[in-house]
Amino acid sequence: MIKKIKPNLSIPQIINMSMGFLGIQMAFGLQNGNASRILANFGADVGQLSWFWLVAPITGLIVQPIIGHMGDNTWSPLGRRKPYFLIGATLCAIGLVALPNAASATTMLGASVLLLAVIFLAMMDFSINIAMEPFRALVGDMLPKHQGTIGFGVQTILIGIGAVIGSEMPNLLTKLGVSNVAAEGFVANNVIYAFYIGAAVLIISILYTIVTTREYSPKEFAEFAGDESVAEPSKFSEMFRDFSKIPSKMKKLGVVQFFSWFALFTMWVFTTSALATHTFGLSPEDTKSLQYNKAGDLTGHLFGLYNLFAIPFAFLLTPIAKAIGKKQTHALALFCGGLGLISMFFIKDSNMLWISMVGLGFAWASILAMPYAMLIDAIPQHKMGVYMGIFNFFIVIPQIINGIFGGPIVQNLFGNMAMDYVVVGGVCMLIAAAVTMFLIENDKDETPQELEEEIKQVHF
Repeated sequence: MIKKIKPNLSIPQIINMSMGFLGIQMAFGLQNGNASRILANFGADVGQLSWFWLVAPITGLIVQPIIGHMGDNTWSPLGRRKPYFLIGATLCAIGLVALPNAASATTMLGASVLLLAVIFLAMMDFSINIAMEPFRALVGDMLPKHQGTIGFGVQTILIGIGAVIGSEMPNLLTKLGVSNVAAEGFVANNVIYAFYIGAAVLIISILYTIVTTREYSPKEFAEFAGDESVAEPSKFSEMFRDFSKIPSKMKKLGVVQFFSWFALFTMWVFTTSALATHTFGLSPEDTKSLQYNKAGDLTGHLFGLYNLFAIPFAFLLTPIAKAIGKKQTHALALFCGGLGLISMFFIKDSNMLWISMVGLGFAWASILAMPYAMLIDAIPQHKMGVYMGIFNFFIVIPQIINGIFGGPIVQNLFGNMAMDYVVVGGVCMLIAAAVTMFLIENDKDETPQELEEEIKQVHF
């Protein structure tokens, strides 16, 4: 079979196929900025928070490789990846509506409010993983090699926009007059309404991608690969053999991902408590006061800022990579992110914490794009989904480890002063930067001409 060249896609086409990521990340932003506050409102203490957050990485560990394998072998009238977008978005929207209303549901269901909250959180995480992994694989499916960095960069921009909206929504609703104070054991209205809005945006954005994007057929994939066999479905058991064939480059990038995501998980889980105790001077047990809810609003605002700063950095990733190389770009970004996390300890004025978010924005933009751009060439085309799912192991395993031990460390080693543990997260990100510089090699075919071609493709 004669091998055909995969055609370039225009920037509007790349945006269309990634638009659903905006809704997914709005949901993710709402969860990251508010899950700890919601669980604290329902009675969880700081030592338990990381355990509840284990739901997300555990579901990712199980779901993403399976969904990746299924997506590689799905050829439906709707497409290859799009069925999973739709199923995941629908379930996630239900979880968004249910999570902040767990206290109200206890009367009807007769269960513990914390148990229900964890169940609804698990439902959100499960469904986000169903929808998220196929979007990563779709970039590899649809784009030629030289557009890979641009494809993941566009995803990063949309991720940033969605996360900014989701992170800022409760704070914005508070400014519009919606109450951010709730009766004991319940969630404030600004959070509840923000989750409703997130559910609506998620469904709309996913449907937009489904309607505007046409996936390649099995015949077209076979022509791009020059091999008819890639269009043949593989058995589920082959997924386990794929684990034994992990490319060397994936293993090395996995070490970088481990320390990067250990740091991110630390930030997501403990920032609210860290700001409440270190910046606002509250006691660790004071989780129901107006000041604690202000710390929660500030967390959402700061998370929105780092996602906002990630947007312009996403535009700059390709030019910077052209100038200094992909691995150098990623190492620089991680170094800035590590300094950003550590600086939160030393900035006493809460109005100046935006400075910390600049470095984290650079790191976040690169984490969402550069590891995948460096990895994509090492993954077989017809195994894109399953290997993207396996690569997710290096994201979720550090979160599971952190989730198990993070709470007890904060409680017993740092006396419930969570900001000290945030600094540990910053050190981990610095380690990730060092590993990137000294363990990862730039692609042999990462030539100036190839990178120049990527630059020419960027014409927003």
